[in-house]
Amino acid sequence: MKTFKDQVFEIVKKIPKGKVTTYGEIALKLGKLRGARQVGWALHQNKEGSGVPCHRVVDRNGRLAPNFAFDGAIEQKRRLEAEGVSFRDEMHVELVVSLHNLF
Repeated sequence: MKTFKDQVFEIVKKIPKGKVTTYGEIALKLGKLRGARQVGWALHQNKEGSGVPCHRVVDRNGRLAPNFAFDGAIEQKRRLEAEGVSFRDEMHVELVVSLHNLF
């Protein structure tokens, strides 16, 4: 049986380049109504070079993660901008797509 972390990583790997989703949307996809923090904790264990594009996950307001594992929100923003993700300000993406519409 896959661990919760493995399930989170599996979903995040399916987020298309240039798209984002929220911790809460991933939690809902896994049947965890209030599991957004658990998703965040799982993603914080992601290792550089793992192939899990955790930079594509933001909070429910589209806010970047201040504790993004690979050099903070600055790096998360750089990666998202390189994929063409739009921002409404320095710390928030334009959140227009939910996870259930991504696949």
